[in-house]
Formats: sequence, C-alpha cells, structure tokens
Amino acid sequence: MPSTEYPGFGRYVALGDSQTEGVGDGDETAGLRGWADRLAEHLAAAEPGLRYANLAVRGRLAKQVRAEQLAPALALRPGLATVVAGFNDLLRPRFDPAAVTADLEAVFAALTASGARVATLAFPDIGRIAPMARPLAPRVADLNARVRAAAARHGVTVVETGGYAVSTDPRLWTADRLHAGPLGHERIAAAAAHALGVPGSSDAWTHPLPDRALPGAPAAVAAELRWAAGFLGPWAVRRLRGRSSGDGRSAKRPLLLPVATPGAGREV
Repeated sequence: MPSTEYPGFGRYVALGDSQTEGVGDGDETAGLRGWADRLAEHLAAAEPGLRYANLAVRGRLAKQVRAEQLAPALALRPGLATVVAGFNDLLRPRFDPAAVTADLEAVFAALTASGARVATLAFPDIGRIAPMARPLAPRVADLNARVRAAAARHGVTVVETGGYAVSTDPRLWTADRLHAGPLGHERIAAAAAHALGVPGSSDAWTHPLPDRALPGAPAAVAAELRWAAGFLGPWAVRRLRGRSSGDGRSAKRPLLLPVATPGAGREV
C-alpha cells in the first residue's frame, strides 16, 4: 500500500529508454508525452512548484543508462528519480541478466545515496501482448525477480504494473506491441503515482477495460504475421546492422523545468 504521508519531492528526474521518453504517446511532430510526463503532472498537481527533467533516450541499454544518464541525473539533485531500463537488453540474443541487474543496481545505489526517492517498474509478460514473443517470458520473469531484489536492497519502490490483467490488454499497447499507447502510458503513470502515495491517486488503474469482441483464430494468425513483417523483421534488421532507434538522439528534456497541470495549460 502507498504511504499515507506525501513528502513532496521538489525535483523529479526520469532515466531510461523509449518507454520513459514517451514513444507511443504522441509523435515526432506534436512531441512525445509518455508516462513520465504524465507522472510529473500528477506530482505537480500535488506540489505546484515541482520541476521535472527527462533524460531517457530510446534504444538505450541498461549499461548506457548508467554511463550516460546517471551523472547528469545526480547533478540535478532529484528528490524523486525513476529508473526504467533493461527491456532492450532482454530482447538481445546475448542477454546477460546478471550484468543488466548490476548496472541497474549501481544506478539505484547512487541515486538513493544522494538522498533521492527512487522508483522502477516491473515489466509485464510480453508473451501475453505478442504471442510470437512467448519464448521471452522466462527472461521477463527472471529480470523482474532480480530487479525486485536489487530494489529491496536499496529501498527502491517497484511499481508492479505487470501484476494485473489489464497490463496486457492490447488496447494499452501500440501496433508494435513493444511500446505502450496513450492509454497504456496513462495507466503506468497512475500506477506510479499510487505506489508513491501521491494525493488523489488510487488503484483505479488496475481496473479492466470494458469487454470487447475477440478476433477469431484466422484473424489472430493474420495479425501475428502482419506484426512479424511490420515490426519484428525491421527490428531484427537494425540489430544485424548494429543500429539503434536512438542513434543520434539526445534527451528531450535535459533541464529541470516547471510542470503545468493539464487544466492550466500543459508545459510538459
């Protein structure tokens, strides 16, 4: 259960990869929003003076988050930091869960030692989102267990978004099934706000969406084939070429800036 006492954080800094950057929630023209931006809005509603920075960059591995984002985050002296990484590692053929966890734990340790409250996310079962990815389910479970243990050693809050059926509802995900859509980002932000005890938050994010008609077997198979051709194939080609979706990109919000709540005109 979240704490009944909300201390206020003053400064919020988000570290991570594409999910924290906000891929799937907005576009390159209008800008990306994402769950971290949405969490900042929850926080700002409770403490209007909050300032927020987002250092996340799509495609980053856990070791890159540690090498590239930790020092800038510490320099910003956050009262709250969120650290979400490891999913890009998990998708690689040579996935080393111990090394990934070691990088994440180093980030947890440094941030908590600086006095920041730190939160992270547990990943949902990707096999329930993309059936062709079911062989990765043991990796997800293993990484989640390791991250939970590392988090416990440093007093890091784990937002257990994957523990509820709604987390794998296709309506929360984009067509690539790797990134949350706007509704998914909204639910993740609400889950984080609830775990952190932000005033006005609740467990409503766990509630299932209304029932819907499920596709028949032929339609489901066709959808899997389209997904493999449209997303899995191009992703594999990038990996073979040694390219990343984050090549040449930098953090979208490297400085601590004020956050406007939606009703007051959004600045995030």
